[in-house]
Amino acid sequence: MGGPPDASGPSASDESTGTVLVAAAANLGIAAAKAVGGAVSGSSAMLSEAAHSTADTVTELLLLTALKRSGKPADEDHPLGHGGERYVWALLASVATFVGGAVFAIHDGIHTLTHGEDPGDPLLSYAILALAFLLEGASLLKGVRQARGEAARFGVSLHRYMAHTPDTAVKAVVMEDSAALAGLLLAAGGLLGGQLTGSGVWDGAASICIGLLLVYVAWVLGRSNARLLIGRPLPAPMRDAVRKELRAVLNVVDVLELVTLVQGPREVLVAAKVDFRDVATAGEIEWACEDAEQRLRARFPAIRRVFLDPTPGACRKRPGAGGAEG
Repeated sequence: MGGPPDASGPSASDESTGTVLVAAAANLGIAAAKAVGGAVSGSSAMLSEAAHSTADTVTELLLLTALKRSGKPADEDHPLGHGGERYVWALLASVATFVGGAVFAIHDGIHTLTHGEDPGDPLLSYAILALAFLLEGASLLKGVRQARGEAARFGVSLHRYMAHTPDTAVKAVVMEDSAALAGLLLAAGGLLGGQLTGSGVWDGAASICIGLLLVYVAWVLGRSNARLLIGRPLPAPMRDAVRKELRAVLNVVDVLELVTLVQGPREVLVAAKVDFRDVATAGEIEWACEDAEQRLRARFPAIRRVFLDPTPGACRKRPGAGGAEG
């Protein structure tokens, strides 16, 4: 992403928590309503949607746990903080989406196709789907509004922000709510097909499609969190900007090696081997390091830790190494 966020950590964390809470409340009520509709109509697609919403509710509870635990301050046993714990819980959330929603939906759809189904009265299901669409749409709107605000702070498009953001809580809410709206349309299509043809094939096929949709969402979120757990650097344009800022510091000759690590949505570590001017005093090098850290934090507020290692350039010789041979 092309620019730094300018929001403070706590306010952004509160906004993410609010987004997840809205999604959790909506999904909990929707799951209960869908379960009733599925039981009354006998629709496997409605039951799959109930499992979908239940899985989403569990996911959001895990995301709330991630937000709370990752916000704990650094201590002696965790000198770099607890930011990485966010991605452990978010990874578990993606597993919950897969196991709790996708597996159930695909299994129920296959069972309907192989054993048949007698479509019941779908009117209640239609009403529940319409209500669920409104609630999911409201939750998605909040998530997208936050994502757009963050994308604007970075100066990138919404699509690019969603592809690269380390704020997996917002990413999960937006993706799951989008998948939920698509699932509602699939469930409605399955109900309508069964109503028009009297066959349960449409309902079973819709259930399988919902399951496959959840598999895709779980895979995307799981891969994103796994990459962040392994260790993801800042995007290349931001790394180039960090190098430029370091090279602009007085008494810095070059940046020999740069390592960046994203530890959270607004928590980045920067470590670099820096070649300082040979004539610079120890005090000048110390102040150069201080100036470098201030410049980086002013340009990129997400950078919380800066470690600079004074290192001689490749062409430099150790003092006294070129003495005369005896």
